[in-house]
Amino acid sequence: MSLEYALVNDTSWQSQTEWQTPDTPFMAFAFWQALTDTGAIGEQAGWLPIFIMVHRVDDTTNSADSTDTLIASAVEDTLQPVAVMPVFIKGHHRGEFVFDHAWAEAYARYGVDYYPRLVTSSPYTPITGQRIWLAKGETLSEDILKTAMAGIDDIAQQVGASSWHGLFVTSKLASIAITSMPTEIDVELAIAAQESGVESASIELPIFERQGCQFLWQNKDLLNDSKPFADFDAFLMTLKAKKRKTIRAERRKVAEQGISCQRKCGDAISDADWKAFYHCYVMTYAVRGQQPYLTTDFFMALAASMPEHIMLAQALDASGEIIASSLFLYDKPDSDNIDVSDNATLYGRYWGALGEYDSLHFELCYYQGIEFAIEQGLMSFDPGTQGEHKLVRGFIPTTTHSIHRIYDPRFVPAIGDFCTRDRMHMAQYRQQAFEALPFNADNMPEFDGKDS
Repeated sequence: MSLEYALVNDTSWQSQTEWQTPDTPFMAFAFWQALTDTGAIGEQAGWLPIFIMVHRVDDTTNSADSTDTLIASAVEDTLQPVAVMPVFIKGHHRGEFVFDHAWAEAYARYGVDYYPRLVTSSPYTPITGQRIWLAKGETLSEDILKTAMAGIDDIAQQVGASSWHGLFVTSKLASIAITSMPTEIDVELAIAAQESGVESASIELPIFERQGCQFLWQNKDLLNDSKPFADFDAFLMTLKAKKRKTIRAERRKVAEQGISCQRKCGDAISDADWKAFYHCYVMTYAVRGQQPYLTTDFFMALAASMPEHIMLAQALDASGEIIASSLFLYDKPDSDNIDVSDNATLYGRYWGALGEYDSLHFELCYYQGIEFAIEQGLMSFDPGTQGEHKLVRGFIPTTTHSIHRIYDPRFVPAIGDFCTRDRMHMAQYRQQAFEALPFNADNMPEFDGKDS
């Protein structure tokens, strides 16, 4: 049996086998259905999806050629999916959080069009995840990834894409992709050979890796055999005295403004709560003169389809009016996916406030999340992208990975060099950030200098 791929532009493949529980809620079918149904992804949004379905074929039979055109209808029921990778055809960079504008500018200087480009990600979500749906009983392998990459290359050729970008992928997926593909040195040698007339074979292109840094909180008390924290005060005791004092002062400031906070989960969140949340969420964009990516219908769809993954933190003024909201998603510690159950995570994603309030952002987006993670036995808390202010509040610098393929060989050496230098810079930044962590000596996590 060997692997082949089919290109599909609908989700009929979802019903053709049993699928593993995804490693984050942002790869759940319900999450993607909400994005689709509310127009967050689709041609008008500039996120045109194609699904690469990897399936097994009997080598003794002739299989249909699935690579002539982008399939516009459901895939044949006889094909048994092994894995599926989403790919978006895009003419912009919005909602990605890994920036390649400099590459687009370089193309423009040489009179080459950088668009369309291909992207594999969970839209609008800077959260690390597998980015491939796997059928039950399957594991991510070099063969599966190479087959999916062949599908990506096929799409790129058909639509004239300049590049492909896999964003916030797991370290495992990045490692498999990089080690199974040629290097930029191989490409340079192949180009030289072609130019000298030694050979005329096509050039296989490398996968480049970029790394980023996000700040994650870990529910691990090194003073107590690395067990989860008993409560918020137990976490505070792992910090230096000055940092403990600062956090307690920030929490007092919120209370002194007559503000109280509460948390609600799942079905306990009412329609009125959702309306108040969306009002706050829109304000985050309005102050920048922007429109939000996601609609109120999207959040109501999440409320209906995956309430077990939702927590809403609210801030109320002295009169009981909601003045700020922060929406979190979280893994279930009892998931049948062992990778999820062993490292169940809280994800801070959507926030907004109706005004400026001293220290309220820290309370609602960080401290309420830490308290909830401790109560629920969640092992990690990912509060979202950017923000060194997380560092001094006990969030640990953690590597993120993205992988990239450039289809014009002329740009491969320069972009490869850019990625190498960028990784070196990010490694230095992570080490410097690590040295600035606020933990006392007995609870300082170990920095191993690794990329993952």
